[in-house]
Amino acid sequence: MSDEPHLLTEVQGAVAIIRINRPKVLNALNLELMQDLADLMEGYDADDSIVVILLAGSERAWAAGADIGDMATASAADMRARDQFAQWERIRAIGKPIVAAVSGFALGGGCELMMHCDIIVCSQTAKIGQPEINIGVMPGAGGTQRLTRAVGKAIAMDVVLSGRFLSADEALRHGLVSRVVPPEHWFTEALSVARKLSSMPPIALRSAKASVLNAEESSLGDALVEERRLFMDLFDTQDQKEGMSAFLDKRRPKFTGT
Repeated sequence: MSDEPHLLTEVQGAVAIIRINRPKVLNALNLELMQDLADLMEGYDADDSIVVILLAGSERAWAAGADIGDMATASAADMRARDQFAQWERIRAIGKPIVAAVSGFALGGGCELMMHCDIIVCSQTAKIGQPEINIGVMPGAGGTQRLTRAVGKAIAMDVVLSGRFLSADEALRHGLVSRVVPPEHWFTEALSVARKLSSMPPIALRSAKASVLNAEESSLGDALVEERRLFMDLFDTQDQKEGMSAFLDKRRPKFTGT
């Protein structure tokens, strides 16, 4: 077993950077890594000095799926007992924006992890898909649901049932990723996006993220009610007062997260 940590971390200003680091298996996601990733993200989510989380893989692979060796001989009872999807729910509950820096393979669980992020910056080299059908299973960490909501039934059925990969340009065209950049800029562009977000009012960022995510899970009427509540609640923050005063004074606002 490698002595290298499977997650590398650093903080740049208000941006927490996490890099997946299992190069020998193309950053395959095992249970231990997912538990540690959820722990890290929850820690950053609770840290007032952090505004944005940037999650990256390597140039060759964001994450090429789940670690098959970690579950090849498991039974259905084994899979239920290990409760691996609890870690994914923890990541889903992160309130701060998560920016993904994606290059190379984003397959299976890697595609599902990518879809847990809020802004996805993607290299032109990316290959994105849910090829679980090729090994006798199907997506289980939200792949059939989030992919369908993002790209529609026809493309989702094609990807999930045939196992074919989407190119970065296809993914952008179908609304699965946010931006596609040349291979040499996949990380620097994502970091630039994260830094831009880190200058925004933190409470408004969390509220806006929550409201957008709510659009996928609620009726339009219920989602509009919640949007209006979140909007009005922001008028009790100092950042709203500062932001509007700065606009009227024609100066740059200084947000404090209060």
